[in-house]
Amino acid sequence: MRESQDEPGPQDKPAFEAVLPASGETVQLSPLVRRRVAPNGGPFTASGTCSYIVGAHEVAVIDPGPEDAGHVAALEAACAGRRLVAILVTHTHRDHSPGARLLQARTGAPILGCGPHRAARALAEGEVAHLDASADRTYRPDRELGDGDTVTGAGWTLEAVATPGHTMNHLAFALPEEAVLFSGDHVMAWSTSIVAPPDGAMSAYMDSLERLRTRAETTYWPGHGGPVRDPRRFVRGLAAHRRQREASIRARIEAGDRDIPAIVGAIYQGLAPGLRGAAALSVLAHLEDLVARGVVVSDGPPRIEGRYAPA
Repeated sequence: MRESQDEPGPQDKPAFEAVLPASGETVQLSPLVRRRVAPNGGPFTASGTCSYIVGAHEVAVIDPGPEDAGHVAALEAACAGRRLVAILVTHTHRDHSPGARLLQARTGAPILGCGPHRAARALAEGEVAHLDASADRTYRPDRELGDGDTVTGAGWTLEAVATPGHTMNHLAFALPEEAVLFSGDHVMAWSTSIVAPPDGAMSAYMDSLERLRTRAETTYWPGHGGPVRDPRRFVRGLAAHRRQREASIRARIEAGDRDIPAIVGAIYQGLAPGLRGAAALSVLAHLEDLVARGVVVSDGPPRIEGRYAPA
């Protein structure tokens, strides 16, 4: 799930791609990887959720997508003649994980990957989880994978890489045979990802970005949009973008803005009304981090309705 049309300045700007993969067709991306995009395109999902089929004889499906019987049937058909050994899930948003149950019902393959949905923190008194409807709280894997755990098939290995932040249970999956990473919603080529408290946390997201900078993969296949090329440079750009966003928020607070609507109005000028909620949650994620670091103070636990001031 994307954040919003949230543009950094020209320096270190991530080179987002405007061309999106089409839904409704299964495409061979490499000797070991095929992709099918679910028909759930929209302002937060690009052209749809990318489901990946890994392997030639024994296969795994990564992120079967939303609860869409037609998409899941197409994934099953794409696996015909091969043994489906695992259904892998990066995280528990409804555009990624519900299809796993449908595909398991059709094939009997085990569901592996992230653990059940969990929040970064408890709700503050009177706080509402604004993206609660996007969480798949009925997801339960047959085997929860931890950082470094592997799943293998004929000719391939998938290694779980813990990347909390977008959600706290988020995993990416590395495929060393092709030096690629299935990056879920942590890193995408078409947009930044939303970090929305209480489900996500900015400090964890930034730590996960930093961790990916030390890895050797040459391409990322994300949960939405096309491939991330030159990922180390791209990840540096994403981190710079977030630091620049933080600096803009601090500047608005120094200038006298005291609440999130005022900050959003000042730094997201021209934003479509339908994306203002996502922008507000992004600002909240940054403010949580700033309060925790003692840079900003708030009138109680950080929340959408809170008041903020310089420390």
